[in-house]
Amino acid sequence: MKVYGITGWKNAGKTGLMERLVAEITGRGFTVSTLKHAHHQFDVDQPGKDSFRHRDAGAHQVLLASSKRWALMTELREEEEPPLSDLLAKLAPVDLVLIEGWKRDRHPKVEAWRAETKNPLIAPGDDTIKAVASDTDIETDRQKFNLNDTSSIADFILAEVGL
Repeated sequence: MKVYGITGWKNAGKTGLMERLVAEITGRGFTVSTLKHAHHQFDVDQPGKDSFRHRDAGAHQVLLASSKRWALMTELREEEEPPLSDLLAKLAPVDLVLIEGWKRDRHPKVEAWRAETKNPLIAPGDDTIKAVASDTDIETDRQKFNLNDTSSIADFILAEVGL
């Protein structure tokens, strides 16, 4: 599987860019999966639901299935967060996996950057960032894109991974 990341600080436009890229690239006939890193606790389940009750009772994994989708939830309990490579290995094969977050991992990335956040660019200190997508003209030695030019960013990523 080909892997490419979208990274940046909070409120930089990562999720919107990911959403547009998935639509653009799948619209071109490629299969795409995504991984999203969360720095905080999250729960896709709801208290009171049977699957929540199973996990709450101590189940290590709970697989929830219907005619529309299935989801496998794994409780880490006191285990370390698994590395990105382990998570990628759990995905079904697709043409491209887009990764949101995982700033410090070594896969190639596009940095999303918005002027209003006033955060520094990550790119100058990170050779895994191959391009910057911004809402303003910025100084960088990387390929530059308008943050909303989804088609050109998709072209760049697909060329980078050989699709």
